[in-house]
Amino acid sequence: MAGPRVEVDGSIMEGGGQILRVSTALSCLLGLPLRVHKIRAGRSTPGLRPQHLSGLEMIRDLCDGQLEGAEIGSTEITFTPEKIKGGIHTADTKTAGSVCLLMQVSMPCVLFAASPSELHLKGGTNAEMAPQIDYTEMVFKPIVEKFGFIFNCDIKTRGYYPKGGGEVIVRMSPVKQLNPINLTDRGCVTKIYGRAFVAGVLPFKVAKDMAAAAVRCIRKEIRDLYVNIQPVQEPKDQAFGNGNGIIIIAETSTGCLFAGSSLGKRGVNADKVGIEAAEMLLANLRHGGTVDEYLQDQLIVFMALANGVSRIKTGPVTLHTQTAIHFAEQIAKPKFIVKKSEDEEDAAKDTYIIECQGIGMTNPNL
Repeated sequence: MAGPRVEVDGSIMEGGGQILRVSTALSCLLGLPLRVHKIRAGRSTPGLRPQHLSGLEMIRDLCDGQLEGAEIGSTEITFTPEKIKGGIHTADTKTAGSVCLLMQVSMPCVLFAASPSELHLKGGTNAEMAPQIDYTEMVFKPIVEKFGFIFNCDIKTRGYYPKGGGEVIVRMSPVKQLNPINLTDRGCVTKIYGRAFVAGVLPFKVAKDMAAAAVRCIRKEIRDLYVNIQPVQEPKDQAFGNGNGIIIIAETSTGCLFAGSSLGKRGVNADKVGIEAAEMLLANLRHGGTVDEYLQDQLIVFMALANGVSRIKTGPVTLHTQTAIHFAEQIAKPKFIVKKSEDEEDAAKDTYIIECQGIGMTNPNL
């Protein structure tokens, strides 16, 4: 029997699609009926966009739930979840909407399904305003797997703004429970590597220029490490449309991973794209945290569900992270504490500890 609906105000705090992702995933997992109103109310194009719609429809299909008000431009939805099932599920944004964001909303749910799942996600793999698929593979995956599960991410085709057309297949098996994580020891940077890519009609020289500019920028601050950024021409049959971009990863002695990335836009020279990614990486290395600013909010739902106390050390807590914490607490009732880091080496830095007493979600099917 469904209990009373959880009421979520979609216009507060970060006020965007993230509120939908966090609240529908948790509603699905906990079997709580949900109403979200004032969806993206403050945005220039309020209400649901195609990528939000495909995420909602995917969650509905994952659990044979009921979804009302789900159309483009709608500012209110109601969702009534049922039992989460495994198997093959497809979500297609039909745009350059991010496959990585589709993965963000669906992954926690299928971890608690009755059987293994295969998610066919279509849209943009390297798109603006979202993690690039390379980030998901190279940073998100190894860290999130510390919660005690593994997933396989198979990039069939890459898709770029504005056409999309990318496809990624994610395979994972369900778990009984998630383990808490403790990421508080940063260690020292041991490796810096990355890839600079061009796809479609863009000349290979653009990839080489992005890589070279990024390396020069990093060398100014970090002199004693070899920086290995590979220029890549995406094979014609594995990329749809035209695009260019770069992702650079720093790895530490304790296995922490940080990234800086940037995508090319028409009229922006290659050096500038490379430098932007390098500067983002360097900024993420300055704050003394164990995760970069983009990983922060992506870990919150997993911490909320885990069986025990998780701790992560971060730089300044982003609005996305504060938003994820707020709605996770409202819906799932974990206990989060955010406090300034008391370690001596962090004294001069803006470093925080996010601690969470997870709810110990147990898979009823296993």
